[in-house]
Amino acid sequence: MTEHPSPLFEFDPSPDAVINPSINRAILGFPRHAVMCWFGSVVSDRTAGSTPVHMIAFEHGDHPVCVIEHRGTPVALVSPGVGAPAAVSSLEVTIALGATHIIGCGGAGIVKPGFDVGHVIVPTGAIRDEGTSYHYAPHDAIVKPHPRALAAIDDVLTEAGVPHDRGLTWTTDAIFRETAGKVARRREQGCLSVEMEAAAMFACAAFRGVVYGQLLYAGDDVSAAEWDHRHWDKRESVRDRLLDLALDVVVRL
Repeated sequence: MTEHPSPLFEFDPSPDAVINPSINRAILGFPRHAVMCWFGSVVSDRTAGSTPVHMIAFEHGDHPVCVIEHRGTPVALVSPGVGAPAAVSSLEVTIALGATHIIGCGGAGIVKPGFDVGHVIVPTGAIRDEGTSYHYAPHDAIVKPHPRALAAIDDVLTEAGVPHDRGLTWTTDAIFRETAGKVARRREQGCLSVEMEAAAMFACAAFRGVVYGQLLYAGDDVSAAEWDHRHWDKRESVRDRLLDLALDVVVRL
């Protein structure tokens, strides 16, 4: 472990911790494919009538893990919770249960102007402005999706005729601290979007040795002087379609 005055720079590469994901025992026959979808209502609709195979415990309420079938392939489907700590906790449990090929899908704010609501963004890496990723990768490490996942995403979107842009995303813990200066700086660094989980998900997946990639859709706009909500959270058809695309991607991995 590298000692440093700031704990965030004190990365310990040991895979063993005081509490380990293995407290969630692997489930016999659990799918190796999984989708982590941040659209809670869409996940609820898709899993209606299904009996969860596992419950991921949180103080705010448990998150069910259900298994659905997509194009003849069983896929675990879970809504992981908003924010890097909750999302990575869900990812860790899903991996411990037996998943090895995972795709995430969710929404994001727009840092670079010009993207309509619903436009698909494929993160090729993330600027780490949250805390969770620093426990899975050294502070100077670049975090990015697995190349196999990135290739499968590109293939599926291209074949489906879905316009999309690739680029960096900015992962932050503090939505009320996205200042104009920070937005401008992230845009200069090449970020297209801002969200709260991708950097940590990339880092955790790499640390655990699983295949992970992520799809985002353009939501609210923080690129201008005034925030434009754009009612991004009401676009159910867009959100439903993005889950379909994520499922198409994951069964190819």
